[in-house]
Amino acid sequence: MVTLVQLRVIEAVRRHTSVTAAAKELTYTQPAISHHLARLEAETGAKLVQRVGRGIRLTEAGHLLADRASEIIGRVDSAAAELSTLVGLRAGRVRLAGFGSVMSSLVPQAAELLAEQHPGIELGLTDTHPEVALDLLRAGRTDVAVIFRYDDTDPEDTGVRLVHLLDDPLYLLTTGGGTTLAEHADSPWIGGCERCRSHLVEMCRDAGFTPNLAYTTDDMVVMQCIVAAGMGVTTIPELALRAHRNPAITTTRLPVPPRRIYAATYGEPPDPPATAALLTALTRAAAALGETA
Repeated sequence: MVTLVQLRVIEAVRRHTSVTAAAKELTYTQPAISHHLARLEAETGAKLVQRVGRGIRLTEAGHLLADRASEIIGRVDSAAAELSTLVGLRAGRVRLAGFGSVMSSLVPQAAELLAEQHPGIELGLTDTHPEVALDLLRAGRTDVAVIFRYDDTDPEDTGVRLVHLLDDPLYLLTTGGGTTLAEHADSPWIGGCERCRSHLVEMCRDAGFTPNLAYTTDDMVVMQCIVAAGMGVTTIPELALRAHRNPAITTTRLPVPPRRIYAATYGEPPDPPATAALLTALTRAAAALGETA
C-alpha cells in the first residue's frame, strides 16, 4: 500500500533532484529516503528512479507519480485545514512538543489558559529536544514546537514559522568562587543537549579556553546535583532554575545574549483555529512569566 510519507518523499526528490536535499527538507537520513523510494517501487511495480553518476533522477513513471503525489499532498493538507476550521474551537485536539524547562514552566500556564478559553480542545504534550520537536512538526506529528535558539544557531528550514515568546537568560552554576567562565577554564564541565553543548563550547572559546566536558546530561536537576557535589560547573537557563533550584549551588547571571524561546508552526498561514488558540495562550503565558522575572 502506497503511503502518504512515500508520496512526500518522491515529491521532494522531484523538486530537489537530490536525495540529500530531499532528506534535509523532510529531516530524514539519506538511507531512509532510499528505503522509501525502494518500497514505493515495490508497491507500484514501476521503476521510478535511475542512477546517474553519483546522483539519481526520476524516470518518466517517477515524474508521473511525483506530479500526482503533489496533487494528493495538497488535497490532504487542504482537507486537514478545512476540517480544523469546520470543527473550530468547540472540540478537537492540538499537539505541542517542547523541551524540559518550558514543559515545567511556560507550557502548564499556557495549558491552563487554553482550557479556560476553549475547554473543548484536548492538548497533547511531548517532552523532547528542539531538533526532534521540529522533526515532529515537519512530519505533521505535532502542531506547535516550542524551541530555543541562540544567536549562533543555524536558521530553521523554509516552511517553519517562528513566534517569539520570551528571552531566557543564562546563569553560571558553581559551588561558590569564580563568577566568570574564564575563572573555570580548568574545571570539569557538564554539557547538556546538543544545541546547548555547542553553545557552551562557543561561549567558553570566546572566553579563551576549550571546556573539558566531563559529563553530559540534559536533565537540569541532575546537572544541579553534579554541581552541588563539587564535581563540575555548568551553565543553565533561568526557566530551568524556576522549575528547580538546588540550595547548595551558586548562580551568577552571565553577560551573554540569552537563549530565545519561540513557538514554531509549519506551512503556509493561516494556522488552524486550535493551533492559533494555543499560540495565543503561549504568548499570554510568556508575557506573564516576563512580568514575574
